[in-house]
Amino acid sequence: MTSPALPVTVVVATRDRAEDLRRSLPRHEAPVVLVDNGSRDATVEVARAEGRRRREEGLPPLIVLEAGENLGAVGRNLGVGAAETPLVAFADDDSWWAPGALVRAGELFAAHPRMAVLAARLLVGPAEELDGVCDDMAAAPWGRSDDLPGPDVLGFLACGAVVRREPYLAVGGFDPVVHFAGEEERFTYDLVAAGWGLAYVDEVVAHHHPSPTRSTPEQRLRLLQRNRLLTAWMRRPVRVAARDTLRALRGPAHERGGVLDAARRMPGALRRRHLAGPEVERRLAVIGR
Repeated sequence: MTSPALPVTVVVATRDRAEDLRRSLPRHEAPVVLVDNGSRDATVEVARAEGRRRREEGLPPLIVLEAGENLGAVGRNLGVGAAETPLVAFADDDSWWAPGALVRAGELFAAHPRMAVLAARLLVGPAEELDGVCDDMAAAPWGRSDDLPGPDVLGFLACGAVVRREPYLAVGGFDPVVHFAGEEERFTYDLVAAGWGLAYVDEVVAHHHPSPTRSTPEQRLRLLQRNRLLTAWMRRPVRVAARDTLRALRGPAHERGGVLDAARRMPGALRRRHLAGPEVERRLAVIGR
């Protein structure tokens, strides 16, 4: 699955999104590894049909890995493990990379050997509105490193990110405690602590057309609160994790629910606990966290 011109594999982790994949899979210009997280619809059949089409037309291949259960973001780890390229571009079942974007990403990784993550400009929906997180990433209030092609970031959206495979695997990829939603946070902390760089690069573009099959806003907020707390207990000082937990207990219903959900996963979080380190804490202090 290697290509001299494009040393990138697209990894898609999906579950029960057959119709979204019919639209997104044909748009990928690079080899694809699709990880199915135990779908109950026609997801696997749609992906295998796209793989056959690619073979018949001599296009970069698509392979399907069936996890057999819902691994959440950990499914991406299977895809990265199967990739044979030094770079991996993540995409969701409802996202894809702009033409030529991954070629440019490959050039930037070659020119910046400390970069472990390239966070792209993410355009949302048919109107191609800029995702608000891009403004946050571009701000980089903690400064900008001379050896990166864009502002340093302390977080990103996986569906608009390209990663260097070696450091991804070295820090364990995404973890089963967080599972899904906000999974990038703990992963980012570990990369920064290990001395790797993460940069926002506006000239590299990804598209995201959010699927109509999604959780409710309330469910999403509760899930994000759960995972923020789990990440805090895994990587931040006890006083900070305790402070955030108490604040959530005094907050609205979705935050209180997030505390309850986090408690169920806390044993796994504490088994994986170690401090992220001074550089991570320095950056978080700059933004009041």
